[in-house]
Amino acid sequence: MEEGKYLLVYPIEKRKAPLFNLNGDLLDFVELPLLFSYPIRIDVIRRAVHSAFTARLQIKARDALAGKRRVGESWGIGYSVARVPRLSNGRAVLAPNVVGGRRQFAPTVFERLHEEINKKEMRLAIISALAALADKNFVLRRNYILPDKIKGLPVIVVDDFENLNTTRQVKEYLKRLEIWDNITKAQERIRIRAGKGKMRGRRYIVPKSLLFIISSPKSPVVQAICNLPGADYLTPDNLNILKLAPGGMPGRLAIISQKALELIGKRYVVEKP
Repeated sequence: MEEGKYLLVYPIEKRKAPLFNLNGDLLDFVELPLLFSYPIRIDVIRRAVHSAFTARLQIKARDALAGKRRVGESWGIGYSVARVPRLSNGRAVLAPNVVGGRRQFAPTVFERLHEEINKKEMRLAIISALAALADKNFVLRRNYILPDKIKGLPVIVVDDFENLNTTRQVKEYLKRLEIWDNITKAQERIRIRAGKGKMRGRRYIVPKSLLFIISSPKSPVVQAICNLPGADYLTPDNLNILKLAPGGMPGRLAIISQKALELIGKRYVVEKP
């Protein structure tokens, strides 16, 4: 094993989560990997979310000649006008305090927008966010609707779930699990964004709903999940902190396939001290 691949965890006891078949019936309670018992570090999660969010920002700057393309000259004193550069017709140019002039402190490409984070720190944040998926208190803080049928979190489903290839099939399955109301709740709260953002490709605000973790992005169920309002999907090889803990608030209601759960346990190995 590579150095630093193991993390020491002190809750010691493994948690259990319910396993459901395609009929929505409870088959058994499966033992979760030890990382789901990891202490949830809100401070590390928020720092990782901030880092991941700022990594998407595009640097911007002004044209080096913006506001400087007119050659003006101050008229000096005796004309009862301000001594700023002017054209021959009297129009003021170039100065930062005139219409069409340059900007005094324009943004530059050298401004540091990305808040960098260590790789081990990001890894710790992802493990903490995964642990929050198994904590009912954190899930309820995000105002999810949990039925009495679900006795533990996260919801583990059989691998056949990944073969569902239509949104209707996924909808019917979520109704059997009695968690479809979370999708309906998100759909009812879709609204138009205030401000100019509605003209820039982000017209609608869509609340987050369910999180699906599947074994492969090539699974047939991917296209069906993408049609659900507010739903996201992840794979064990590409766990995104922005989807695990949107806004720095962990605890999404997650549906994880058995194979994906096994791959997560192998990728993020922790051991008892």
